[in-house]
Amino acid sequence: MPLILPDQLPAINMLKQENIFTMGYKRADSQQIRPLRLAVLNLMPLKITTETDFIRILSNSALQIQVEFMKIKSHTPKNTPIEHMLAFYRTFDEMKKEKYDGLIVTGAPLEFINYEDVTYWNELVEVFNWAHHNVTSTIYVCWAAFAALYHFYGVPKHNTDGKVFGVFNHKMLSPELPIFRGFDDEFFAPHSRFLELKHEDFTKPGTENLQIIAESDEAGITIIEGRNGREFFITCHLEYSPMTLNDEYWRDINKGKPIHIPYNYYPDDDPKKRPLVRWRAAANLLYTNWLNYYVYQETPYNINEIE
Repeated sequence: MPLILPDQLPAINMLKQENIFTMGYKRADSQQIRPLRLAVLNLMPLKITTETDFIRILSNSALQIQVEFMKIKSHTPKNTPIEHMLAFYRTFDEMKKEKYDGLIVTGAPLEFINYEDVTYWNELVEVFNWAHHNVTSTIYVCWAAFAALYHFYGVPKHNTDGKVFGVFNHKMLSPELPIFRGFDDEFFAPHSRFLELKHEDFTKPGTENLQIIAESDEAGITIIEGRNGREFFITCHLEYSPMTLNDEYWRDINKGKPIHIPYNYYPDDDPKKRPLVRWRAAANLLYTNWLNYYVYQETPYNINEIE
């Protein structure tokens, strides 16, 4: 089944070249189907790149999904044309009276800033609280995962000595969960962050509804389930395209920033060689399982009945 996207979204032409089936809002409106409504709050600087990454990964589901993009009203992105934002994004104020089957909140490059000092923190907290009551299941990615864990459960972030950067092997602590259906015994995932979570913070009062379900020996805690699947907090970037870590590496090299070669990414650790993709199958399975078992199977047919 297709993803339903705003007509003229730039990602559509790129994804058509990858044989990914999409449909515009106008054509979808003529069909007698209630598609899943999925909102994406895109906090990343390169909006179009992030849109394309998530659309690509969501397209593997057999479900019909209408994707809508949300923006923070109190923040103006510097790296995306204002015309694009006006054409394809709505503010939270414009969307908060509606309900959604699923929500994805992306990461943001805010690791060294205290949460309360983030310029749009108050608005983001509004989105978090709204999602608790108006969305069937939410995925928080990377910085958003740390921020939501802090807001809802008081789990603090911890800065790492160096950047957790590369493709790491992971083990599942609850392989029987539907989110891992079809997974191999271990899976790879890309990471790009200066933050980590610590196990002792999940033993404190108030964290009873959280379950650590996947982690890496090198990269630490990676996936946490909350409220029996109403929330997933993911500290990695399974949505990354094959060249994203490469682009981040050369960006920092060209800016003279200290950066190490991404772990387990380039063959022979040679940045001149094309990266080896190890995470695509796990990424497709995780998001497909989320959409099927935690969104489609749980959301009411009458979307206004979401509680």
